[in-house]
Amino acid sequence: MRLLFLAVLRRHTGNAVTAQRVRDHLEAAGHVCILKDAFDFESPSEISNFIKAENLEAAVALHLYRGGRLLQGNGIPFGIIFGGTDLNEDVNQGDKNKVMGKVLEEARFAVAFTESMKETAQRQWPHAKDKIYVQSQGIATVPNTAFNWNTFLQRSEINQSADNLHVFLLICGLRQVKDPLYLVDAFSEWHQEEPNIYMVIVGPEVDPVFTREVKAKVKRTPGVRLIREMAQEDLHAVMKNCFALVNSSVSEGMSAAILEAMDLEVPVLARNIPGNSAVVKHEVTGLLFSDPQVIKNLPAMQKTWVQSLGWEDPLEKGMAAHFSILAWRIPWTEEPGGLQSMGLQRVRHD
Repeated sequence: MRLLFLAVLRRHTGNAVTAQRVRDHLEAAGHVCILKDAFDFESPSEISNFIKAENLEAAVALHLYRGGRLLQGNGIPFGIIFGGTDLNEDVNQGDKNKVMGKVLEEARFAVAFTESMKETAQRQWPHAKDKIYVQSQGIATVPNTAFNWNTFLQRSEINQSADNLHVFLLICGLRQVKDPLYLVDAFSEWHQEEPNIYMVIVGPEVDPVFTREVKAKVKRTPGVRLIREMAQEDLHAVMKNCFALVNSSVSEGMSAAILEAMDLEVPVLARNIPGNSAVVKHEVTGLLFSDPQVIKNLPAMQKTWVQSLGWEDPLEKGMAAHFSILAWRIPWTEEPGGLQSMGLQRVRHD
């Protein structure tokens, strides 16, 4: 089947990484999957022309509003994969909420990464409750084996011996919903007490105005560094070398960075929000926090880390494996005839 896959493909973002993984799996299952950036199209009519030109038979959109609204009325069956922004942010805007409800009326199915995402969608659009399925996001990590950790530290202006260094890594696009400044002051205070503690923020400059605010804050804050986006293989190598991964987002769908950290057996500290608590079980697969001041208590929690997270040794293999689904499986591939049962009948253009 020839499929159109619409997503927001801003480089080095979670959406782009997720879209590429889903595309790879669909192609491995025997489909032709054309991945396009939703921002390349301004209206459903442009999508319609593209569908006809490419003789596409069905479509999938990652993000109910940004991608889904472009697929309405185009004459081919389509499904939706919920993101984080559509369910956590756009849903609170009346006009967008209404548009997303209309998209779900026409969609043949919708995929949520977690049960909590499914429940949120069902509350908002009860008319679509029978077409919403849960499929956990899968990940695969490929650390660059040639990556030089010491060179990275030097480039980050961290002049400490790697042997006794504790780097807490925050990976996010620089925009307000990711709230990268939430823990900056707390980590800086800890760094001034223990100079081997650093917080490193890595990610693309998504919001130019907010990026300037982040840069200014980091520049005047001891113990905190800001690094531009990196190739995925290099980022995985950095993650593998860090002391722990941190997530401080205001909202998440399902954080790919958290899943990748678990796959690499790196401890996770995550803000206690629905998207994170659906992945991280407190003191079992990570630590959840609701206040920046928890950072000040981390040294005192060392015993808890050792007992519940195995901080002195790598995380238990089973813990990482639980989240390490190496191929993201769209529900239609799970059963004979599943494509039709999810409502994507083959359609050809004359």
